[in-house]
Amino acid sequence: MKANCWTGRNSVEVLDVPDPSILSSRDAIVKVTSTAICGSDLHLVDGYVPTMEKGDILGHEFMGEVVEVGPGGNPKLRVGDRVVVPFPIACGSCASCRAQLYSCCENTNPNAGISEKLFGHPTAGIYGYSHLTGGFAGGQSEYARVVLADANVLKIDSDLTDEQVLFLSDILPTGYMGAEMCDIQGGDVVAVWGAGPVGQFAMDSARVLGAEKVIAIDKEPYRLAMAASQGYETINFEDTDVRSALLELTGGRGPDKCIDAVGLEATHGASHVHLYDRAKQAVRSETDRPHALRQAIMSCRSGGVVSVIGVYGGMIDKFPAGAWMNRSLTLRTGQCHVHRYMKPLLGLIEQGKLDPTRIITHRLPLTDAPKGYDLFKNKKDHCEKVVLTP
Repeated sequence: MKANCWTGRNSVEVLDVPDPSILSSRDAIVKVTSTAICGSDLHLVDGYVPTMEKGDILGHEFMGEVVEVGPGGNPKLRVGDRVVVPFPIACGSCASCRAQLYSCCENTNPNAGISEKLFGHPTAGIYGYSHLTGGFAGGQSEYARVVLADANVLKIDSDLTDEQVLFLSDILPTGYMGAEMCDIQGGDVVAVWGAGPVGQFAMDSARVLGAEKVIAIDKEPYRLAMAASQGYETINFEDTDVRSALLELTGGRGPDKCIDAVGLEATHGASHVHLYDRAKQAVRSETDRPHALRQAIMSCRSGGVVSVIGVYGGMIDKFPAGAWMNRSLTLRTGQCHVHRYMKPLLGLIEQGKLDPTRIITHRLPLTDAPKGYDLFKNKKDHCEKVVLTP
C-alpha cells in the first residue's frame, strides 16, 4: 500500500510499504477514506520530538471503513462499519481509562520506559507519533491497523460527510477540551493564542460554552481573518503588544480565561525574545519555545484559568512561576482525552452548532502529502488545514 512516511528531519515521502495485518483478536483493519495533516505532525518533521525512525508512517487523524476484524469477530464492530479513530490508544480498563483520562492510558504504550524517562510516567500509545508513544503506524496511508478497536473507534451511522466528522479524531475534541478546562461562565472573556485549526476550534467551543467575547491572537493575517469572519476579536502579535491590547479590551483586568493553542514552536513578535529561545533550542539546552504560555500567564486576570492544549515535549526556560502562584492562577493541561468528547461533539455537529469543515483550505490526494506538508508548514497559499484522500 501507499503511505506517507517520515524519512528524516524536514522530509516526508509517500512510499510503498507492507499492508497492515491483524495482530490481536481486538484489532481491526480500516480502509482509510480521509486523513489529515495536524500541526503536531510538524513537530515530528521539524525534529523536536525524539525517537522517530526512517520509514515511520505518519498521521493520527484518520477515518475509514472497517474491512477486517480480529479472529472470532468483534461484537462492537462489523466489516463495512464507518468509523473515526481517536489519536490516543486506550485500553478501556486501566485506572486512567476508568477516570476518562484516555491519553494517560497505562497499558497501550509498549515503549512506556522511554516516556517515563522523559515525563516521569508513561503516556498512552499514539498513532504515527514516534516510538516515544509506541511506534504505532499512522493513518496517512491507504489502510491502517486499529489497535483494541472495540475501545478505540466511533461508529458513524448517519450520512454526515467525512469532512464533517474527520476532526473528531483529534483537533475538534482538543479545541473543545481546551475551552472546557476553562470553566467558562456567562460573560467571560476568553483569549486564544494561536488561530490555527485547534485554536479556531477552541474559539468555537468557547462560544458554544457561553463566552461573551473571544479574542484570537496570531501573526498570520489569513488566520486572523478566518477568526474575524466568525465574529471574534483579533490581535496580530507582530504589530501589537499583546498584553497591553488585552488589558485595553478587558477594562484593565485581563481575559478571564486564556488558552494556549500553540505549544512548543511558538514565535514572538519581538525578535530578540524569539531569538533567545531559538538559540537555546539550537544547542538543546531548551526543547520548547514557551512564548505563548508565558504571555498567557502574564496576561490572564488574577484568579483566572490558563488552559494549555498546545503540545509541549520537554523543558522550557523562564517559566513565570511567580505570576502563576502569586495571582492565584489555575493552570490546566493535557493531551486530549478524545474518547470522552467524540459522541457529545458528534451531537453538536448534527445539531449545526459546530461546523468543522470551515477550517479546511486544501484537499489533496495522499500521493501529494509532501506538498501538503510544505503548504502547511510554510503557511503557503493561506493554508489552514489539509485533508488527504488515499
